[in-house]
Amino acid sequence: MGSLGSDGSGLPATLVELATQRLRDAILSGALEPGEKIVEEQLCADFGISRAPLREALRLLAQQGLVEHLPRRGSRVTEWSPADILQLFALRHVLERHAVETALPLADPVTALQPVRDALAGMHDATDDLARDDAHRVFHAAVVELADNRQLNITLEPILLKLQLPMAINLRAEARHHHAEDGVTRHREILAALETNDATTVLTALEGHGHLDYLNLGTHR
Repeated sequence: MGSLGSDGSGLPATLVELATQRLRDAILSGALEPGEKIVEEQLCADFGISRAPLREALRLLAQQGLVEHLPRRGSRVTEWSPADILQLFALRHVLERHAVETALPLADPVTALQPVRDALAGMHDATDDLARDDAHRVFHAAVVELADNRQLNITLEPILLKLQLPMAINLRAEARHHHAEDGVTRHREILAALETNDATTVLTALEGHGHLDYLNLGTHR
């Protein structure tokens, strides 16, 4: 009897992981647009896999909020309304505020802030948009991880995954309108605030770091 995949599905983990990563990249890059129907036959052909691992990948991405299943109509890329996006950013802010107020002052800021520095370096050194987007998500996760609260980290993860596309849209639009490094600079300012080891300074930096500036949210801004 073959071993179960890492997701417990019984499918080869590598096939599920391949399909999940490629689908996720297609969604986050905009190759598959919000609301677009997912054509399983085409993706199976593109990925060179059968339907079983693809459907498991769709199930995993649905758990992350990137895909939604439609009764008797298959799956489509999740489409968030402006209100949804604002609510998700508000939730991220609540969790970040709680983490900062819990964690600061840090006993050893130099050591504790290294994951935040590493994520910022990842944003700066990224050679493509998706790598930059991932580093951006990791940066915000690293800020919350300062609180050393496992349940807080678990709660934040799906929120950041759902927000990765609007976060990416904001960063890319900012780069087109101004300078490519502006997004990194804004997050470097958050790191500088963290290095003061003062919670109020950090919260002010987080509130004003421009996460909505280039999102077209209409009257919901």
